[in-house]
Amino acid sequence: MAGHVEVLERYVLKSLVPCVAALILSVAGGCETTVKDPMSALTDKSAHDRTHLKSMEMMQQGDPAEDEAYLRVLEGIVWRPGYGIAVRREALAQLWEYDRDRTMVLLRRQLPRMTNWPWLTECCEWIADRDLEQLDPALISSWGRPRALTPDEMDRPEYIALVRMHGHDAVVEKVFELFMESGNRSQRGLRQRCWDLLHRLDERDRLILLAEQSQPGGEDVLLLDLHAAATDFGMVPYNREEIIWLQELRQPDKQWFWDEARESFERVPEQRRAELEMRDLAVVVAAVRHRPDLLEAPVTRLYSNVEGSLRGRKHYSEYHPGIPGADASRERLRTHREALTWSDLASIELALQALQPSEVRAHLFAYADEDHEDESTEFGGVIALDKQGRFEVLEFKPRIRQHDLKFNASQDMFDAGYTSLFHFHYHVQSHGNRDHAGPGLGDMNYADNTRANCLVFTFVDEDRMNVDYYRHGGIVVDLGTIRRPGSG
Repeated sequence: MAGHVEVLERYVLKSLVPCVAALILSVAGGCETTVKDPMSALTDKSAHDRTHLKSMEMMQQGDPAEDEAYLRVLEGIVWRPGYGIAVRREALAQLWEYDRDRTMVLLRRQLPRMTNWPWLTECCEWIADRDLEQLDPALISSWGRPRALTPDEMDRPEYIALVRMHGHDAVVEKVFELFMESGNRSQRGLRQRCWDLLHRLDERDRLILLAEQSQPGGEDVLLLDLHAAATDFGMVPYNREEIIWLQELRQPDKQWFWDEARESFERVPEQRRAELEMRDLAVVVAAVRHRPDLLEAPVTRLYSNVEGSLRGRKHYSEYHPGIPGADASRERLRTHREALTWSDLASIELALQALQPSEVRAHLFAYADEDHEDESTEFGGVIALDKQGRFEVLEFKPRIRQHDLKFNASQDMFDAGYTSLFHFHYHVQSHGNRDHAGPGLGDMNYADNTRANCLVFTFVDEDRMNVDYYRHGGIVVDLGTIRRPGSG
């Protein structure tokens, strides 16, 4: 029986050999990549990497260095989305071989736009391998764009490449130098990214010192404005919106506010100025006019005062703000005790004072009633000081209307807001809107971007509105409710 089995096994193996060989030949033949039109294949992002690589191999048989159309295709492969890493790597290698100057220009322009993280990392390594210091601006510009994947700035491939070429201690200095050199109109974006990056690297004190000590020429308007802010107020802007804010305040039609703010800041204790921001200019002006006692008051005393003012007030919270893990406590004063600055507490004090006059509350409720009837948008505006120093409500209905759950601030509102205490808007879709009493995720993003002091008013019934103060960094404080004048 064993002999029969052995014979059978030999027969089966002998029969399988030709079949396996045929299968191997068939698979090998199937893997052979055939390309009829390499240029068309290269522009087809849906094609397989093998097709793209075969196409580039075929193009090398001609005179690719003189083929302008092919060089443009290689450029697109290097930076445009949709190509595999192996294909990009070959395209970069060929482009570097054929035209190094062209490759440098391409990377200088497109590195900051690359969104494929593994390829961006490889490009940065490629630059460092060749010690291409001419591409420092590209690396810094790319590094200046925030990337959610790497919150640690020292893990960024651009930073690692710069360290390899210049050493750890020289990197921040390179960013400073690029910021100072990028004064042309066409370099505004690059200069802004340098500014943002230096703040992310905790270099704010150095930026203020740089602005104070700079002796900018008349053509570099931004440095002139930064120098004025640092000299007069001991501060500089944080982000793009605050830079615009500063530049608007430096316009001739707002010189009156700048002058008053400068005089008011002379009454702010020196040690307190370092923590102040653009949003604090109007706060300091209002404090000098209405509450000079706030200027030198310790933060602990201000907190106790605000805590006492809010004690016993009825509070309502946004039940679904769109923020993971949020609950009603995020809007309470005690939740933010450690993060609240002098400015926050002074702003809250001034907000509570501004909402006391019946004329102000009557205006706010009348405007809220109008918003309640209009289902095309939310309404908003600013709370400012008039020329007599009184609190006033300025209405700015949105020009862009999407739906009744969104507020789009107009440019007119921003222009008025640069000298105002608060931006505000309503949640008054119904008189019983208490479940939405507070800023949502979009409102908090607005505060993060504008860095303004904000208020949101919400109907809890026809004659009462809940008021919330909020600003960048997730700070929200429920200020309780205000009542319609004459309602009881």
